Amino acid sequence: MSATIAIVEDEVAIAENYRDALRRSGYTVNLYSARPEALEAFQQRLPDLAVIDVGLGAEVEGGFELCRELRAMAPSLPILFLTARDSELDIISGLRLGADDYLTKDISLPHMQARINALLRRVSVLRDQSAESETLTQGDLELDISRLHCHWRNLHVDLTVTEFWIVHALAKRPGHVKSRSQLMEAARVVLDDNTITSHVKRIRRKFQALDGEFNAIGTAYGMGYRWQV
Repeated sequence: MSATIAIVEDEVAIAENYRDALRRSGYTVNLYSARPEALEAFQQRLPDLAVIDVGLGAEVEGGFELCRELRAMAPSLPILFLTARDSELDIISGLRLGADDYLTKDISLPHMQARINALLRRVSVLRDQSAESETLTQGDLELDISRLHCHWRNLHVDLTVTEFWIVHALAKRPGHVKSRSQLMEAARVVLDDNTITSHVKRIRRKFQALDGEFNAIGTAYGMGYRWQV
């Protein structure tokens, strides 16, 4: 069965262009032009991946709001922003809300498809891993690899797919420094250094919201990050 991709984009011609390209790659694609319409559909049935524009009609930041709502419904669902807004503030805002990737509309269709393929492949690989144990336990951390669940001191931590991969990569070899490029490779996505940094900061905040003394993710300045035991 092909993966279902939801595209939330208020410019019909652009949305149809994306849809046609993705359908040629074998995906099932559903189009939505407004946040309420998309949210109603998602409440009935979730897609396998969502592609969202930031500005949706009269809602200048409707895509950000939809991402927040969708992330609350499905913590591990891959979400990708595809928008004309390319300011650093918008990119950081999108990632803080839980998006796995943030692309601008000047990206080529093949590049867009490659990023979508990578996101979907990460979910599939996580769920189908057979060479590793179903769970990874490191002190107070427990990762359920098959379910994409993360617990810290028996409390559930809502991580996105990208965040789960990053935590998994760090915790798998505690004490070893992982460079940003290595974390990018572990997350199976092409991101710049600043984006990796934003993801790590967001991961820390999620753990610290449950445990104010959380300090398991250490920074090796100029080198990367390590899981501290």
